[in-house]
Amino acid sequence: MEFTLTPEQRALRDSARRLAEDRFAAKAFQRSGFAWDSARDLAAAGFTGIMIDESDGGQGGTLLDAVLVMEAVSKVCPHSGDAVQATNFGAIRQVAMLGSAKLKAELLPRLLSGEALISAGMSEPGAGSALTEMRTTARYDGDEVVLDGQKCWTSHGPEATHLVLWCRFGPSSRDIGAVVVPADAPGFTRGATEHYMSGEPHCMSYLDGCRVPRHNVLADRDALRRLMTVFGIERVGNAVRALALAQSAFERAVEHAKTREQFGRPLCEFQGLQWKFADMYVQLEAARLLVYRAAAGAAAGPPDPMEATTAKLYANEAAFRVANDALQTLGASGYSTELPLEYLVRRIRGWMIAGGTVEMLRNRLAEGIFDRRFSQRVPS
Repeated sequence: MEFTLTPEQRALRDSARRLAEDRFAAKAFQRSGFAWDSARDLAAAGFTGIMIDESDGGQGGTLLDAVLVMEAVSKVCPHSGDAVQATNFGAIRQVAMLGSAKLKAELLPRLLSGEALISAGMSEPGAGSALTEMRTTARYDGDEVVLDGQKCWTSHGPEATHLVLWCRFGPSSRDIGAVVVPADAPGFTRGATEHYMSGEPHCMSYLDGCRVPRHNVLADRDALRRLMTVFGIERVGNAVRALALAQSAFERAVEHAKTREQFGRPLCEFQGLQWKFADMYVQLEAARLLVYRAAAGAAAGPPDPMEATTAKLYANEAAFRVANDALQTLGASGYSTELPLEYLVRRIRGWMIAGGTVEMLRNRLAEGIFDRRFSQRVPS
């Protein structure tokens, strides 16, 4: 069991950090919307499609490689971390895994270059954690697929050029599939732009007889089962982003405690704060070990579901506690929008919901512990 990075992994991490400091730091915490310029810079540096096969235009690397890049970039500039996510995790992985050769040839080069942006549309007004309650439908009509329904809470929804929309090809949960829908497809419209507490934009997506080519279908049956490995990768990516932002908050608080004086001495000399910082440090180190373990275990395949779920659950909650304690250490300055601490707290809070709520993660862990399925539905 090895707890240190290889020289190659350290070099990769350091290269990503230098890129972030040189290209992204100046605009950090000042951006709004998707960081298109960062996506292009990441592509030029070879940091997009890290886990995608070289035959599909990717780098052919590992999940741990992607995690190290994500951590290094997100710590410097969270919005540029969004660009790492969009070009390595989530919807782009769904396309790379299940897309037809024609679809991948058409779409992946644009996504990997930062020219296009794809997001996953899963949630609906009546289907959140209960994903199988979705009502968006799809049906074949010759060489096309026709979709009807609506989606909500889609990351980068207002700016995405393409979406992977999850839908029903039939009445059963086994009939749930996924289709790539270009934003300019006939019958596809977007609602007004809204914003999360963190400031990130989202919008409703509406499909009214929306038509796309048949080869845009990723799956027309068993999508939940077939894409479960992507969910594990997404959870690890979510966890490391929360960890990176909490590490940034922690380091800012450490510097503040070294230099800020009250009652004639630095804050770091007060034992109450010393214990708080010790607890923060332990939580960050524990979260990092869980995230790295889940990522390293995926070298020859998808991450172990229990390891990925454990990493996300612990990293989400530990990161929020650490960032919140870091803000408290800075007092009114931490609460002010003039410093990034309050943004870091707000942004981390969202990851306790996105990609599987911490409550649903506990349900999944319980199923693994007891080796049985616990239905959340009302008994019939």
